[in-house]
Amino acid sequence: MELLNYAFMQRALLAAVLVGITAPAVGIYLVQRRQALMGDGIGHVAMTGVGLGFLLSTSPVWMATAVAIVGAVVMELIRWYGKTRGDIALAMLFYGGMAGGVMFINLAPGGSNANLQSYLFGSLSTVSEEDVSAICLLAAFVVLVTIGLRRQLFAVSQDEEFARVTGLPVRALNLLTAVTAAVTVTVAMRVVGLLLVSALMVVPVAAAQQLTRSFAATFAVSVAIGVAVTLGGTVTSYYQDVPPGATIVLLTIGVFIALTVLATPLARRRARAAAAAAAAGDPAECTVPAQPVAKT
Repeated sequence: MELLNYAFMQRALLAAVLVGITAPAVGIYLVQRRQALMGDGIGHVAMTGVGLGFLLSTSPVWMATAVAIVGAVVMELIRWYGKTRGDIALAMLFYGGMAGGVMFINLAPGGSNANLQSYLFGSLSTVSEEDVSAICLLAAFVVLVTIGLRRQLFAVSQDEEFARVTGLPVRALNLLTAVTAAVTVTVAMRVVGLLLVSALMVVPVAAAQQLTRSFAATFAVSVAIGVAVTLGGTVTSYYQDVPPGATIVLLTIGVFIALTVLATPLARRRARAAAAAAAAGDPAECTVPAQPVAKT
């Protein structure tokens, strides 16, 4: 393929694969926790890190990672202690993050809002070797956490009280999930962009759920969808000269719609079969289903 002759496209494709793996791998836990928009909030906060990176002449990726982690921990603390005022505190955190990013990048020598564009919406040509190294290290951390602790994270995501009774360190696992989500946002920002990364964390999971009935299957299918759409969007962006982030997100939504259309008749057939079995008194329908945690 012609695009593989260019070093910047090799870097972009590698970054796209890593993003396609990590975003749904974290997103599945956020969906289970009903925190689908958490990635969007972290993306707003990470803008301050990008601005600080330019202001301090350091790597915007690493600085964004540090600020996003702090923001994610603060978000989790607000969720624990914020109560009725939590939504106001979160709103101030999100919009303060955006404002901080714009302010810091304009204070940086030679900085302007144009420098934020590639971080907000993604850019193929600006993925550097340093960015790829950072993305590889961060992606390895995300994969280790989401796969190595999948049973514990799933248990906490499903029912915190039950997980606490079984002896799991619920708060520590919640914080780890928040930190992993923050790392994922910074992994994805060079390809998808900070403002669009949340879609790649959530929509592939929602699409996979149209076909699958267990956590393990949903995890595998959502990651496969993530890799397919990030690669497809990156290649399309190269040949059609369109924004990579927007292309990837639109492809992801298209996959969700297609799978929903395909899954609807299947769901109806399953419902009719279950109703017929129940009417006939099929003892198989009276059995207790396996616990979800056992399916991880």
